[in-house]
Amino acid sequence: MVFDCGDPLLLASFWSVLLDVPIEQSDDDWVDTKAIGGGGMKLGFQRVPEGKVVKNRLHLDLDVPDLEAWTLVAEELGGRRQGAIVEEQGDRFQVMNDPEGNEFCLVCFGEDPDE
Repeated sequence: MVFDCGDPLLLASFWSVLLDVPIEQSDDDWVDTKAIGGGGMKLGFQRVPEGKVVKNRLHLDLDVPDLEAWTLVAEELGGRRQGAIVEEQGDRFQVMNDPEGNEFCLVCFGEDPDE
């Protein structure tokens, strides 16, 4: 999966920490991570001249054990919240933006916040 971006190292560093996957190679215009979970999918980040202008047509949902804690982690790395936590059909999620504005969700699937 490849992200078009203005600053490949900045964006790769954000996702590297959030997904706990190391950066494998880097130059000024391209950064790769190692395969996620030791499997086949890697993330690539390529420099492009234009900025992001519309909502993503694809986004990642990250299953996290503690929604509030991971929201703070993402913010400390340069991410931003979009609105409040949403509760839907037993799941809770927080829509976020990465440092370049790409949308993603932090999700607690089937979490009961009162337990």
